[in-house]
Amino acid sequence: MRTNTDPLAALGTLPGVADSVDSVRKAVDRVYGHRVMRRRSNEVTSEAALRGARGSAALSGADWALEEVRRRSDFSGGGEPQTVGAALRLTAEAGQLLGVWRQSPLRVLARLHLVAAGGAAPEDSVGRPRLAGEPVDEPLVALELPSADEVAGRLEGLSGLLVTGSEAPALVTAAVVHGELLALRPFGSHNGLVARTAERIVLVGSGLDPKAVCPSEVGHAELGRETYLEALKGYASGTPEGVAAWIAHCGRAAELGARESTAVCEAMQRGAA
Repeated sequence: MRTNTDPLAALGTLPGVADSVDSVRKAVDRVYGHRVMRRRSNEVTSEAALRGARGSAALSGADWALEEVRRRSDFSGGGEPQTVGAALRLTAEAGQLLGVWRQSPLRVLARLHLVAAGGAAPEDSVGRPRLAGEPVDEPLVALELPSADEVAGRLEGLSGLLVTGSEAPALVTAAVVHGELLALRPFGSHNGLVARTAERIVLVGSGLDPKAVCPSEVGHAELGRETYLEALKGYASGTPEGVAAWIAHCGRAAELGARESTAVCEAMQRGAA
């Protein structure tokens, strides 16, 4: 055990966190135990990716119907189409970055921002943390914006924890990565999309959801933006109660994502999908 030097593992001992971890594991096991997963897991993965991207885009202000996301092929231009297109690109990119994440999380975050921006941000600001005085386009997150120096220090600290490794459950690590990135908003744009994609990478890369069939983004969207932002405030407060509530919120989102894919499996079994 390394709990004395493993702050992520220490978070796993907060009240209620162990119950959230257990509930998520049971929900994920139900999906992986479904008979459809033995024959058509690739289809379930593809559908989960689409639904996860839709959910993430909704939380960033582009709340499109699933069938509209499925139908559209042109996401050029600004506004909502650009947001949905960015979410789809990030979901597709996430699976290619698992190996790199274990060695260099900061490199992956830079790549995710580059993919999300897709030419819609100034070239000299893409793929790097913001500098002092640079604005942040993240209007849906009203938390106080940390300074560029604080961002740089906390990103280095987070990266160090991830590279060193932790005995913390995957849910705890994923929730901290998600919460830290959204609280910091290290990039000039697309921080929410990047943060939720990083959460996905942790859940998949940890082995909890190796086939990426439990899209927590679906759950975050289902729980609602107001609930999401309120839970994020708890994380940003740094109090044990606030952090535990954020982890529990992320756990509930993962459970709902698993439930979504279980429903997809059921539809496939009935021949309805």
